[in-house]
Amino acid sequence: MDLAMTLHPQFSLSAPVSMDSFAPPMITGTEPDAATEILFRALVDVCRRHAPELEAVLKGEADISQLTPELMGRALHAQGLWFRLLSIVEENTAMRRRRNVERTQGRAAVNGTFSHVLAEAVAAGVKADEIHALLNDMRIRPTLTAHPTEAKRVTVLEKLRRIYLILRELELPRWTERERNSLMAELRDQIELIWMTGELQLEKATVVREVSWGLHFFDESLFDTLPELVESLESSLAEYYPDETFEVPAFFQFGSWIGGDRDGNPFVTSSVTRTTLKRNGRASMRRFRARIVDLGKLLSITEQALPTPISFRKELTARLAASGDGEAIQARNPGEHFRQFQTCILRKLDATIERNKEEPVILPGPFYVDADELINDLRALEQGLTDAGCRSLATNQVRPVRRMVEIFRFSTVLLDIRENSTRTTNTLREMWAAVEGATPADAPDVESSAWRAWLTAELSKPRTTRRVLEGLSDEARETLATFALVGEMRTELDREAVGCFILSMTRSVNDILGVYLLAKEARIYLDSPGVEICQLPIVPLFETIEDLRAAPSIMKELLSIPLIRRSVRWQGGFHEVMIGYSDSNKDGGYFASNWELYKAQAKLTEVGQQAGVPIAFFHGRGGSVSRGGAPTARAIAAQPPGSIRRQYRVTDQGEVVSFKYSNRGTAAYQMELTAASIMEQVLRSKTEKQGSRPEFDDAMEALSGASRAIYIQLIQHPGLVEYFQNASPLDELALLNIGSRPARRFGARSLSDLRAIPWVFAWAQNRHIITGWYGIGSALQNFIEVRGEDGETLLKSMFEQSKPFRLILDEVEKTLRMVDLSVAREYSKLAPNAQTRDEIFALIEAEYALTCEMCLRVSGGGEIAFRYPAFRERLSERLPVINQVSREQVELLRRYRSETDEFKREETKSALLLSINCIAVGFGATG
Repeated sequence: MDLAMTLHPQFSLSAPVSMDSFAPPMITGTEPDAATEILFRALVDVCRRHAPELEAVLKGEADISQLTPELMGRALHAQGLWFRLLSIVEENTAMRRRRNVERTQGRAAVNGTFSHVLAEAVAAGVKADEIHALLNDMRIRPTLTAHPTEAKRVTVLEKLRRIYLILRELELPRWTERERNSLMAELRDQIELIWMTGELQLEKATVVREVSWGLHFFDESLFDTLPELVESLESSLAEYYPDETFEVPAFFQFGSWIGGDRDGNPFVTSSVTRTTLKRNGRASMRRFRARIVDLGKLLSITEQALPTPISFRKELTARLAASGDGEAIQARNPGEHFRQFQTCILRKLDATIERNKEEPVILPGPFYVDADELINDLRALEQGLTDAGCRSLATNQVRPVRRMVEIFRFSTVLLDIRENSTRTTNTLREMWAAVEGATPADAPDVESSAWRAWLTAELSKPRTTRRVLEGLSDEARETLATFALVGEMRTELDREAVGCFILSMTRSVNDILGVYLLAKEARIYLDSPGVEICQLPIVPLFETIEDLRAAPSIMKELLSIPLIRRSVRWQGGFHEVMIGYSDSNKDGGYFASNWELYKAQAKLTEVGQQAGVPIAFFHGRGGSVSRGGAPTARAIAAQPPGSIRRQYRVTDQGEVVSFKYSNRGTAAYQMELTAASIMEQVLRSKTEKQGSRPEFDDAMEALSGASRAIYIQLIQHPGLVEYFQNASPLDELALLNIGSRPARRFGARSLSDLRAIPWVFAWAQNRHIITGWYGIGSALQNFIEVRGEDGETLLKSMFEQSKPFRLILDEVEKTLRMVDLSVAREYSKLAPNAQTRDEIFALIEAEYALTCEMCLRVSGGGEIAFRYPAFRERLSERLPVINQVSREQVELLRRYRSETDEFKREETKSALLLSINCIAVGFGATG
């Protein structure tokens, strides 16, 4: 089939194409046709320049399995590039559709906007004081992670963004034919540059490179769009509550794990974390500097034209005196008091930037101790202009800069430190040995009362000086150095430079108390003796189903401890708990994972209410459905009643970051969608009936148990791991240099050796995708067989009324559309053991058919995912090419694993890795 016809049925490339003679169609309305045509013609033209033999591949007219590995790799690169270009069209089209709705129907008609939520709130009779209360406590923090799930290099991201911007330019009707041809030439150049840019990371990514990747999104979009989010909320509040004055705080900030996540990554050391914190700080400071320089150019207000308020004169006099160079500053801009004030700010900020380099340069004169000082200076400038009668200048020019500083401070993000309990416990054992004069092996069992007694005693002892612990291992010293760095950077750089400490593999209260002791050792306590209040939030992470079930009892005990209660009260009044989606899915399958996560949140919410310490949740979601990925608004709406208490954190990983934040329009919408959805959920929780439906909960429990039993039956098949390794590119994923974490445990002998990310990634590559649906068909069938007609009626009622159940089934159906068992069968043939292969594939094939049947029976649909025509259309545009690439990958895996010639093997490897990239880009998700 012609690829162009597959992607756009009205567009054919049967005739020769030349960009020189091609008059590009106008991009109008909300349909992607013209943009698709423009990009595909440009891509074909580039193909003809560099690899004319691949034009037939782009049109779907060639069998590239017959090509050499080198040509096959180039073909895969071209196909992957087309997927990226198609994603740009879809992003641009979605943006135009939202604008069209706003233009024709008003902002409130756009779902996911503040105006939409506030219009509904007013209609529902929500009073202004409820909005005030919500704003006072609302805190939202998406957190960027460095998990190895992103296949795009920064240099490619930059070029893709330029293509997006050119498409936007081409929408404008003002261009002459000459100007449009010039834009088209630039568009083709950018595509050509990506064509010639290596798609694969040739070297293992470093943590420093990952930090640069993360900061790229702030430089390109987030520094500017996030302050605009606050303005958007203020504007909507003014429209729907015109008689009220709202003070909107910096309610939306970003967190990050990049450079702070040392769980399983030995390359993240205290030294690397220090470098990360410094780089993060300089990134925001330099953006502030650029905006403040712009202010200086604007504020050319002379005293003769506008008398300076006395109060502002006093502020200026103080700043000039503190600068150490007041006379020169006055002489440079005589009579321009606001510009003089700006110069004092700029010089002080320059000194701060120099002091925070890796190799600090100490400039004479004052510097900012923290971001609060800069915020106060900007407030003074803002107030001075207001008092002088220039409120518009103060509001439109200075306030956005002040808001930017309030949001990003001297840290850009709040960097979390993550470590696992095994590492912290080993360090504590060595501390015990150093204090007791024994060996770590002699330490009490970490779950024993003796160990708890030691922890409690150490936490209660006043500590006024840092003690010297002899004989510690390098690993223990490194752990303690990390905690010491946290205290240092919170003081020297910014109080919000570090967000929290996340303890993965939390198994008990002792694990958490141990981290409080490590924080005490580093003197991260508010009181000098270190017995009252820990300043650093300690966040337990519960990941597996077993851990999720244990979480309520652990937190109940933890919140009864006075030290914890005092610390949480000082930190803001909420105790944060992180829950993981990936490992629970790997443990029990998709349905059981979602239900266990739901139950854990409901029980933890109740625990917090009983303890008088509200629990806020940090959702460790990945991009794919199997790792918790779901539409933002629906995922938030499907949380247990009362579990979102105006506090919300979620991880954005890899390809999710690129999708959400590469371009400003999309970034602005995604951030407003998240914030507006949180507001909507909180406001609705006040009016909607609270509490669960016992019959629904009972059904969910039964379905969860049945689906998990079927899932475990599959994964405990004695040949499953061997089948999985052979019938997927599991081992070969380790060759992709898309993350700094070591590629260990890919060559696994048991399921427990496998990390969740490659587990999901490889099942998606081989088109089985069992992580997003397996076991659910049997569970639904069993429920109906046991409960009969009443059971089926109940399931249909749940489909209409239960948000968590509906979300699960909707996402299952979307996943089922991505499965292709004819392609999966080709992968299965890579497994050499025919008996095992046939047994396992037969189980998957039967369960797939049953799941499709039962989902349609419950939903009443005529075809899978019929409720999502846009999703089906988007997928149908991609599947013909993805299926072709999948079959090519099977052939490449066969060649790569059997090839003995080292040169040919390396050549095949490059093509194989490109095929992995291409499929991931086509689906829009990796792990």
